[in-house]
Amino acid sequence: MPKPRESFDHDSYPWKPGVDYRETPEAYRVGKGEQGVLICEPYKSEIVAHWRFKTPDEARESSRAITTMFRDYLDRGDFVGADMARKFLQMGYTRARRYANYRGGRKYDKGDGHPLERGTGDPIKAESAAVFHEAWKAAEADPDYAARKTSWKRERG
Repeated sequence: MPKPRESFDHDSYPWKPGVDYRETPEAYRVGKGEQGVLICEPYKSEIVAHWRFKTPDEARESSRAITTMFRDYLDRGDFVGADMARKFLQMGYTRARRYANYRGGRKYDKGDGHPLERGTGDPIKAESAAVFHEAWKAAEADPDYAARKTSWKRERG
């Protein structure tokens, strides 16, 4: 059953709207998975403009654009931007998989919250998910990124 939104603790969530994470990178936390991906500006706005997974062709174009951004951020020494790009690649995979597994991307009924039937989704999204999965795993395996991530997590969280 999904966690009720009213139980979310906004105060303890490390990512805050209204923070410019390029100007104050020390406020950024890596976190788990995709946490903070839709909050951390200006990166969210820069990357989300390229994020698409409706078709495999869109996913390929999108993942290439985001991978280019990932590398550009790394080349500029901007770990926060690189990590955000990695999160968008991961989110491309997870969202496309959800749409591949569930019609409309919904795991739970909107009205009563009961789980919906798995396997009712769009099989085309599975190919989109595979495109993003490959790009996400390649980004995570990048030695420069991996070293910076380890250092960042040790120093800042």
